[in-house]
Amino acid sequence: MKILLISIGTRGDIEPFIAIAEILKANNHEVVCAFPEQFRQLTESLGISFHALTPEFLNLLHSKDGEVVMGGGKNLFEKAVSFIRLAKQGMKVNKVMMVEQQTITSFVQPDLIIHHNKAVYPLYSAVMDHIPQKIVSPVPYIVHRIKGYPHLGFPKSILGINIEKLSYKIANFGLLSFVHSWAKKLKNREKVDKKALKKCLKETPLIYTISPTLFSGEVAENSPVKVLGYHEKSGQSDMEESPALLKFVDQHKKVMLITFGSMTNPWPEKITRLFCQTLEGLQIPAIINTAYGGLIKLEDYKSDHIHFEENLNYHKILPKIYAFIHHGGSGTTHLGIKYGCATMIIPHIVDQFMWNQLISEKGAGPIGIKINKLNYKRLNAKVKDLWTNSTYKTKAHELSKEMQKEDLKNELIEALLK
Repeated sequence: MKILLISIGTRGDIEPFIAIAEILKANNHEVVCAFPEQFRQLTESLGISFHALTPEFLNLLHSKDGEVVMGGGKNLFEKAVSFIRLAKQGMKVNKVMMVEQQTITSFVQPDLIIHHNKAVYPLYSAVMDHIPQKIVSPVPYIVHRIKGYPHLGFPKSILGINIEKLSYKIANFGLLSFVHSWAKKLKNREKVDKKALKKCLKETPLIYTISPTLFSGEVAENSPVKVLGYHEKSGQSDMEESPALLKFVDQHKKVMLITFGSMTNPWPEKITRLFCQTLEGLQIPAIINTAYGGLIKLEDYKSDHIHFEENLNYHKILPKIYAFIHHGGSGTTHLGIKYGCATMIIPHIVDQFMWNQLISEKGAGPIGIKINKLNYKRLNAKVKDLWTNSTYKTKAHELSKEMQKEDLKNELIEALLK
């Protein structure tokens, strides 16, 4: 088969699709990927055909307004203004990407489209051009209802009223309205019927690339949802560790790792100093991974307890880590538990709040603090609890053992191609 994979978002949204592309290619299918331009090198280095989507989506996330929305503004007004500006620009970018997806699909002529839920052109092509499509998601609680959990973007109740079931309907209405309104502006194309779009979405298979060990909620017997494990691209262990990092780890019996991955915020220096003050006060040896700039290296800060790194190979360092504090992306959360790390999440946006709650419910760590609510008193208490409460580490090891048993590659291939 000729299979087109389309995904939009940060690295955590793209890497599951690269892993799937490798699996399908190894099974002799012709695979083409359409991701934002920033992921060209990562994809092509694996010998996978690549078509670029505009880089502006990721650029928006790392803009000043993106930092405020993801990291939390100083006040509600500031955050609202940034959100409105970001939403306006985001709508423009989404429309550009819809046209790009249309152009790429027309060029590739795929037998099947596998796509992220943010990439919605395949819904249109499924109705109008009868190209089969399936949704793959690294985060749960979207499109099709999971009993016990509202749609990812909603609370379970508003003013005491349970809106779990309604939340999926509202979110899907918004998605379909966008596709319908965009499609009306296409030249030389028939208008798409909204009822046909709705029926298509209702019947669309949805595959969660999430470990069943970490997944919570009840999937109905007749649901088109399957939970088929966390999958990684190849070459994850290739990057070598620096000698200074290895020396730091060898010097300490227990080590904590802190990173915000691709998440940014308006106050990276302030938050980094807050962590350093907390770690120093508790005498906790820790590695701070600066990554995309949500945390930064403090050139004037010298301590035997703190080691700064710009980029890390999680697969090599996490087996040596006792406790892991991070932003709560799906991939990072899976890796922390896969390697048995006691975990605390500092959520920034959307699904990270869900992973924060889930890790706490699973017993692998305390409930974390929202990025814009961090202060010394709160952080000190939480970090101390994470470091000294051995039950978190024990539970993380138990979950790790369960994850290690999972082998769902064949089930994933079957679900994708069925």
